[in-house]
Amino acid sequence: MIDESLVITVNMVKALGDRRSFVAGDAPSRLSTEFFKRVDTGGLVMRVHFGADTEGPPGLAHSGSIAAAFSEAMIFSAWAQGHGVLAIRLNTTYKQMLPLGSTVLIETQITIDGLRMTMHSTMSGQLQGVDAIFAEAEGLFMAIPAAKFGIDGHKVAQMFAALS
Repeated sequence: MIDESLVITVNMVKALGDRRSFVAGDAPSRLSTEFFKRVDTGGLVMRVHFGADTEGPPGLAHSGSIAAAFSEAMIFSAWAQGHGVLAIRLNTTYKQMLPLGSTVLIETQITIDGLRMTMHSTMSGQLQGVDAIFAEAEGLFMAIPAAKFGIDGHKVAQMFAALS
């Protein structure tokens, strides 16, 4: 899955301060997330577990829970590069059904054009012991100065600066 020697664990929930995240955190029956910063590329990786309460079709993760995980991964990937962002558009393509209880990785690439950021993410993991891509997403985001997010935005910016 992920070579732990190539990443630094990042506590995104702590960085949010008094604010909560719709996705990030540890809710074993829902979505449980962990974040890592790659030491080779500086990119952010999100590991997410889809618990029983993410169910859509019987035994499978709900497409909305998958889309929410992508959104969170993309937004925090932008923060990891020092950019506060708001989503404009998110398109998700589902490639494989994701069984409940699955733990997957989401990796994101960012292209910056002024205040507009296009992000491409891939959700990968194991399906019956074989590497699989479960979904891909593309998002368009608008950069917003961290100061617009108040003190929490400042805390997140400081945390990532310390990891550089």
